Amino acid sequence: MQPPRAIIRRSSEAWALQSALERHGLGPVVGVDEAGRGACAGPLAVAACILRPNDAKHFDGLTDSKLLSAAERERLAVIVRRRAVDHCVVLVDPTEVDHRGVHAANIDGMRRAVARLGVRPGYVLTDGFPVTGFGVPSLAVPKGDLAAACVAAASILAKTTRDALMAELHERRPEYGFDVHKGYCTPTHTAALAMHGPSPDHRYSFVNVAGAARLAGERAADSPPGPVGHNESFDGYLDDPVAEGGEGP
Repeated sequence: MQPPRAIIRRSSEAWALQSALERHGLGPVVGVDEAGRGACAGPLAVAACILRPNDAKHFDGLTDSKLLSAAERERLAVIVRRRAVDHCVVLVDPTEVDHRGVHAANIDGMRRAVARLGVRPGYVLTDGFPVTGFGVPSLAVPKGDLAAACVAAASILAKTTRDALMAELHERRPEYGFDVHKGYCTPTHTAALAMHGPSPDHRYSFVNVAGAARLAGERAADSPPGPVGHNESFDGYLDDPVAEGGEGP
């Protein structure tokens, strides 16, 4: 009789790349990922995370944060923060996203997150596209938040951190419903933008936000003089060539 075949679970496979790099003396391995890249409001959150090799048994269900429920993300975020060798989350505010462009701001956020780790990594894994400038070798991993546990952990830290901030933002600006759509371009958010105009927490380099700001400015110009209103704080902003460029999500 042959021995029973070993069942390789997907969660274990996600640790294979890190384990191989560690065995070849290239550790510690840090995973990097972001949340909020496609949102038109709120900060971009970029996380870097180093997990202990062979620690998979403590991370049941670890995967891409987008595939998890909010409760599962929060549960795993607690485990990641407790068991990670090191981690860091960097926030890039909307103004910086507007001035640098979302892709450049994202890459710079990744470099900052890795640089701020207390433990110097030997190798960096990024999700999907190559990034240089870490000072150590790096590798772009297709679907990295599914294929590499440390990238999945970074995605969870970035997502839970950003979601908490958007919930706080909702308390200050409930008219936009940030607690529901987290600043992404949903029909609900689009309707709120059309009704209230953009807030200072929106990204004016995004076409839909720039358009909503123009409409708000036109409405304000057609209105009779009165007390300073919500949208008057945006007068003149659209003269900025960055805002007029209209980079989409």
